[in-house]
Amino acid sequence: MQIGYKLAAEGFGPAELIRQAVRAESAGFDFVEISDHFHPWLDDQGHSPFAWTVLGAIAARTERIGLATGVTCPTVRYHPAIVAQAAATVALVSEGRFTLGIGSGERLNEHVVGAGFPDTVRVRHRMLREALEIIRLLWRGGYQSYQGEYLHLSDARIFDLPDEPPVIAVAAGGPAAARLAAELGDGLFATEPDADLIEHYHAGGGRGPRYAEVPVAWAPDEQAAVAAALDTSRWAVTGWKVMSELPNPANFAAASATVRAEDIRAQFTCGSAPDDYVRAVGQYRDAGFDHLVLQSAGPDPDGFLDFYRDELRARLGSTAAAAG
Repeated sequence: MQIGYKLAAEGFGPAELIRQAVRAESAGFDFVEISDHFHPWLDDQGHSPFAWTVLGAIAARTERIGLATGVTCPTVRYHPAIVAQAAATVALVSEGRFTLGIGSGERLNEHVVGAGFPDTVRVRHRMLREALEIIRLLWRGGYQSYQGEYLHLSDARIFDLPDEPPVIAVAAGGPAAARLAAELGDGLFATEPDADLIEHYHAGGGRGPRYAEVPVAWAPDEQAAVAAALDTSRWAVTGWKVMSELPNPANFAAASATVRAEDIRAQFTCGSAPDDYVRAVGQYRDAGFDHLVLQSAGPDPDGFLDFYRDELRARLGSTAAAAG
């Protein structure tokens, strides 16, 4: 089992994200994962830098730690040819440490280019399939063209390719996406400890890494942790159908206006008790996930990184060993 640290690009500027990634490496995390957004979820978060620039800088400032997008939508805001080129470049500058997390996206980020955002999950999945086919095609090398129902490629070539292409982990919230991850991806990406997703992934022939985000909020005092998560991360309890559809941070502020402290406690592991974090990670491990990203909504990133280094890392290592 590998443990990752979530770089919350909606909550911090680029220089701070780079600094946190360097600290995460020294704290013993196996990888860092960065969200790839145009907007934050809430205006109060106040940030949303270009993830690919941040990734390149992290690659240059670190030596061991893995890098991943969590996740990139390659269908509207980006053309898949651009994602294929960007991922190949990060794989090269990181010397093979990069994983491309791919998903069907949210209206929040994709509508900004004026091309619209598909209203049905079915269309989004068909577009994602075409995008994955284009990325795979370009990573073969040479000049390539593609004519899909939604996406096209015309006589394009990526000149700088790594010897081994990056791992592609496909985000899935249901059986259809899990089967797509098995067919065209190298791994699975999820946000809930849902063993059924992994069953569908395996049934489709998937045998790669299984990524999942574990929501936590660290602070020495549990009440402070809950308050911080309520302030900046209350959008997370609205559910995926809301999260994929709303277009702007103001909409998420309205949709999450009635979220309570009890709702935060129900979804986030809050406070500083190591046993609570071990139990939270154990739920995902027991469901079959083996790459777990700790996504801290607490008020003190450095305090959380120290907590992981000093109190949690060894505990989670023991948990991994016990799991075989």
